Amino acid sequence: MTKTRSKSLADPTKLKPVDRKDGMLQVIVETPKGSRNKYAFDPEQKIFALKKVLPAGMAFPWDFGFLPKTLAPDGDPIDVLLLLDEPVFPGCSVRARLIGIIEGEQLDGKKKIRNDRIVAVAETTHMYTNIRKLKDLPSQFLKELQDFFVNYHGLEGKKYSLLGCKGQTVASELIKKAQKAK
Repeated sequence: MTKTRSKSLADPTKLKPVDRKDGMLQVIVETPKGSRNKYAFDPEQKIFALKKVLPAGMAFPWDFGFLPKTLAPDGDPIDVLLLLDEPVFPGCSVRARLIGIIEGEQLDGKKKIRNDRIVAVAETTHMYTNIRKLKDLPSQFLKELQDFFVNYHGLEGKKYSLLGCKGQTVASELIKKAQKAK
């Protein structure tokens, strides 16, 4: 009997980022809402690994993940902030609709790097079912999200500047550019 070695782990970076039929995004969650642990997909080992732990009192405000088969200016797949009712586990694929983008820039030493965050709403949500664009969210909600990213990068000794929030058109263009860059 010949033994064949099968791969037991899937590689989410090979999945399609956007469903061409209906435009829904396929978000791969890395870090669940409420977690102090920051997870990241390790493409060499094809596993989700613990990257860092946030300080006490600080946690991810929403599920955080990426769009597969994309390459953002920071060298990673495009980041996605995912709004849904309950957190999901690292590695979970979630279909979501695009609602906008939080544009940002980080200063790493002397080098400025764009580090934008796509904002999407899970297809299966109850709580956010009526959210179609960023402007549908309360302004305080967006301010707190932006403050989180400024503080999050500050923990790494990086200065993060917010450049603004834009709608679906700008976010779609970024996704198309990032797909071509991959």
